[in-house]
Amino acid sequence: MDIKTVCSTVLVSVWLSPLVSIPAIAQFSPKLMPSSVVVPTQPFVASSVCTSQLPIDINRVISRLPNVRWGVQVQTLSPTTTRKTLYARNATTLLAPASNNKLFTSAAALQKLGGTYRIRTSVTGNSTNSTLTTLRIIGRGDPSLKTSHLNLLAQRLSQRGIRQVTLLVGDDTYFRGAATNPNWDLDDTLQGFGAPVNSLMLNQNGIGLTLFPQSVGRSLRVQWDDPTDIPDWRLNNQSVTVSAGQGESIDVARDRTQPIINIEGQLRAGSASEPVATSISNPGNYLLQKFRTALTQAKITVTQATVVKATPASAGDVELVSLDSPTLADLLKETNQESNNIYAEVLLKTVGIQTPNNLDATASGITAVKPILFAIGVPPTQYAMVDGSGLASKNRASAEAFTKTLQGMAQSPNAQVFRASLPVAGVSGTLKNRFRGTAAQGRLQAKTGTISGVTSLSGYLTPLNYPPIAFSILTNYSNISTDTVRSAIDEIVLLMTRLRSC
Repeated sequence: MDIKTVCSTVLVSVWLSPLVSIPAIAQFSPKLMPSSVVVPTQPFVASSVCTSQLPIDINRVISRLPNVRWGVQVQTLSPTTTRKTLYARNATTLLAPASNNKLFTSAAALQKLGGTYRIRTSVTGNSTNSTLTTLRIIGRGDPSLKTSHLNLLAQRLSQRGIRQVTLLVGDDTYFRGAATNPNWDLDDTLQGFGAPVNSLMLNQNGIGLTLFPQSVGRSLRVQWDDPTDIPDWRLNNQSVTVSAGQGESIDVARDRTQPIINIEGQLRAGSASEPVATSISNPGNYLLQKFRTALTQAKITVTQATVVKATPASAGDVELVSLDSPTLADLLKETNQESNNIYAEVLLKTVGIQTPNNLDATASGITAVKPILFAIGVPPTQYAMVDGSGLASKNRASAEAFTKTLQGMAQSPNAQVFRASLPVAGVSGTLKNRFRGTAAQGRLQAKTGTISGVTSLSGYLTPLNYPPIAFSILTNYSNISTDTVRSAIDEIVLLMTRLRSC
């Protein structure tokens, strides 16, 4: 995962480089990749690296970090019959992959569902009359659903002439099984990037905040993404604005037992604001409460209680209004470019519920991924998933599994959509501030990954003077800084940009 943000993952306290600002919690709104990849007109100039020299040069980088477990594979991007392996080191060794796990999830979802697939949220009633005995909102796990969408649904109901509802029901039956993955660290589940994933999702099941530095010595200013959350939460703001020469770190999490959001850490005066989020513990009720407010604003009265049910609607209910999510192609961009854990878990569960007799959407999704990836050339023995995002440290995968996924998707009809979902070096997503001003800028599209003791990078690269390649670099380590390991990975990538046949 990537620097533990909701769309990314890492240590609870995230230290930010003085030169690069990394959000402590990923943005909630999708940031779409530019329609075309920007390649620098004056790339970094360096001596070429012959294909025969590449293993020597990569081994030299790796030898400087003897306590790191490496899994690396570099191949020409081509069909199996003409594919060449340019470098391999422990390529079949199973390591913790962090957010590179999202490559498996997104590839399987795209192959199974197609790029035009959408997730529908429906509102049904026991009739089409102006007064209803029951109004039911049926969630299917749309991770992009926001409070503004509930307002829109309520307005459409009002336009249909609905004026009064006796009982408002939230249908939370689509995703069976636990909403929170049991393999996730408990502390992670208190933060936005580790929020529960259920059928009735709203605002990614998180309370979104934006933190703004003020003058030195003052607490950070807090802005709520949804001001209607304010009455239900209390802020414990222990943050501070520091001078330009000091480091930045942010730690935001809800209290385990009380509706309190704890904010600690510091931002430099004059620096950019930081979006953060904390998870909510009762997501179905949270959505239903917001929907009741939206109905009231639309002049639709709910006369009795609201209730979240785990049993499906009765036969005979009528769909009154509905709302579809963006296409899967767009959801994948948020998943991979911003390394969004919540989106990835939704995709895994959505693949899972396509299978018959599933009792747990996550488990069914993991089972369903294997034949889908096997069909594009990825042996199921080369990875072991316990979630869709990579947040869990128990996931295992080999570098070869990732290169085979990348190769297989490059040969599939979904190749363009899959590749467009990946961050572009120096341009977009989690690589926006990485590789800037180097030969990799605009030429590298890859999935990043970072959790404690794990850093990974897998993707596609077009060297300056060599055909495109697919690669995967996985590292597991302890007692070494993530910055040190990431720098070594970047050095290897820059070596690959200099490849030429000689």
